Amino acid sequence: MATKLNKLLKREIEVDGKAYMVALSPEGLKLTEKGKRLGKELTWKELVGGDASSSGSGLPLGGGT
Repeated sequence: MATKLNKLLKREIEVDGKAYMVALSPEGLKLTEKGKRLGKELTWKELVGGDASSSGSGLPLGGGT
């Protein structure tokens, strides 16, 4: 059984040698370059509803090969 996400969870990732912070919350997710304040945000509704392209993220969902 999975643990329910009920508070903010932050993790650091590295992409092409750059550090980023990923913040997961019950409302959605945010990806920010480490040391910066502004980042890209998506609500879970935008992500699962197929509305992600309108926020400029272009995250593909489902059916991946």
